[in-house]
Amino acid sequence: MGKQRTNITIDSQLLSDAREMGLNVSAIAEAALRTARREAWLAENAKALEERRNYYQTNDTILAPYRVLTV
Repeated sequence: MGKQRTNITIDSQLLSDAREMGLNVSAIAEAALRTARREAWLAENAKALEERRNYYQTNDTILAPYRVLTV
């Protein structure tokens, strides 16, 4: 996946402090966007994930009889 330049608006003092601390603002922004995307996906799919979890708690998996290790 390639990188693309973009412009964002950041409080000037905050940006100055980040630069002074040697922080990579681009990396921080990418990490924040990935986290937001993940949280949005989890929220969007929360019902389906819960239903799947409940199904396997009550029904186990089709291959359960062939399990070698159990917890």
